[in-house]
Amino acid sequence: MKDLGNNLVAVQSLAPVVASGNATTTNSTGVDLQFFEGAFVTVSSGVEGDTLAANLKYDFKLQHSDDDSTYTDCTQSEVTDVAISSGIFLTLDDNAETPQVTGIGYIGGKRYLRVSVVRTGNHSTGTPISITIIKGAARHAGGASTYSLA
Repeated sequence: MKDLGNNLVAVQSLAPVVASGNATTTNSTGVDLQFFEGAFVTVSSGVEGDTLAANLKYDFKLQHSDDDSTYTDCTQSEVTDVAISSGIFLTLDDNAETPQVTGIGYIGGKRYLRVSVVRTGNHSTGTPISITIIKGAARHAGGASTYSLA
């Protein structure tokens, strides 16, 4: 077995929340990737509260930044595992698509990473969503460890 505990750091970028509202956008917290060479982003969705369709959907956009202030959409050359277009790597527009967990790898060179959740239509009941960003490939051995002897 390999030790992943000392090589990965999971950061909650969007705490579990019922994403509702009319044509609104929620940005997850930017995660600092300093001292790490890559990241893996997971989006977890629960059972939908509304009937999802082309006019009532969620789009998930992967965005990155040098300063945790100005974010731009990631492109295909900056990600792995999933096709991306205009930053969108996941669309939930059908009830058969939830609940689920979807992941995308990040190999771009920016310091901060976040996901923008864009809602189309009026989500009156909403759908539970959470986002976790896992930082990996620490530049220094043991750099990911959170274990303390104290």
